[in-house]
Amino acid sequence: MGECPVSLASRTTGYFTTPQHERLRAEVRAFAEAEVAPAVAGMEESKAVHTELSRLIARQGWLGVTVDPEYGGLGLGHLAKTIIIEELSRVSGAMGAMVQASQLGVAKIVHFGNEEQKRHWLPRVGDGRCLPTIAVTEPDAGGHVLGMSSTAERVGDEYVLNGRKVFVGNSHVGDLHGVVVRTGPGSGGLSAFLVESTAPGFSLAPHRPAMGLHGFSFGELVFEDCRVPAANLLGAEGDGLAVAYSSSVLYGRPNLTAVSLGIHRAIVEQTVEFARAHRRYGKPLAELPTVKQKLGQMQSQLMTARLAAYYAAHQLDQGAPCDADLISAKLLNVESSLDSARTAMEIHAAYGLDPGRTVERLLRDANHIYSPAGTSDIQRLRLAEVALGTYQDQWSARLADKLRASSVALDRVTLVAGEPANLPLGEPAVAAAR
Repeated sequence: MGECPVSLASRTTGYFTTPQHERLRAEVRAFAEAEVAPAVAGMEESKAVHTELSRLIARQGWLGVTVDPEYGGLGLGHLAKTIIIEELSRVSGAMGAMVQASQLGVAKIVHFGNEEQKRHWLPRVGDGRCLPTIAVTEPDAGGHVLGMSSTAERVGDEYVLNGRKVFVGNSHVGDLHGVVVRTGPGSGGLSAFLVESTAPGFSLAPHRPAMGLHGFSFGELVFEDCRVPAANLLGAEGDGLAVAYSSSVLYGRPNLTAVSLGIHRAIVEQTVEFARAHRRYGKPLAELPTVKQKLGQMQSQLMTARLAAYYAAHQLDQGAPCDADLISAKLLNVESSLDSARTAMEIHAAYGLDPGRTVERLLRDANHIYSPAGTSDIQRLRLAEVALGTYQDQWSARLADKLRASSVALDRVTLVAGEPANLPLGEPAVAAAR
């Protein structure tokens, strides 16, 4: 019916991307520059959640990029998802973060939802009617998932939830929260539920702006005798740990990798532009040997980071065991983006301290990607387990069938639509994908 993955992968435009990927990139970049860029200054000034822009992005269909077309998604896979998040993050880390957080919400339904839940919610995600989230972290537990204390108790045909969740991406724009809480003791006592934002007993703490990612919400959810239909249980009771861990490993890490990559690209581009425009000693900064050395270092780091990010996402699309690649890609992209941000500030010198300059925002935004889905210390610990042969739960292997299915759609799209580069300029890649 189609080309084998190897032959398809060999016909690329670089970094494991096909012409279809590059067409999608062009469309997202055009959208980001036309619709997102004009809103950035306002988001920085107000520091408020930009609900309207989040909804506009959702209506482009990109939140369903990894959802099978059978359920109303694009089915273009994880590398396509990486490109979407990267291109949005290049213009606005906040809006890139919005899309990456939504993908965590998508993951829980794709991998653990029953048929009825998939058919009800995934089409709504695909066309932008529903912005999903996932809520795991608690104030007194942090990254220690088993330390959570929020509870759910079965009462007739409902569950009653009590507790708080913090640092929830898309908290204040989300319509459907995937919430992991305690239904019993120990690691087998965690369960996951789909909680609508209109559920009785659900509320939001006031939005509190942070250092960066202005326009994005990652706030607190409050459950006070929140009543949820029993039909909203994801999987079975006791599946909550799997929901939390698999979403973080298979979606959280590559998604945040993509945000870092987009921010990193913007850092390099902005710094090169600055170095070309500013003159010292009668010549552009870019011609000074010390500055050229720094620019070369930044470019090398960006290229290496992109290669790691795209390779890991490509492995997901192939259904290959790739937990270690996802871990390493997140570590490398976060650390190199922070390193390049520091180098960019050195080149900008005092100009970089001006809040009106893009590089100052990029530095703040880059720091926001460090902690979610595990700090760099956590990533190094996991990689040490890989080196020692003690790393166990290969989520990419356990859920390979559903991950691999994403790339099949890309095979079909490429063959049916032909070379995407031949599409009329005004025709969106997502339309061709449908």
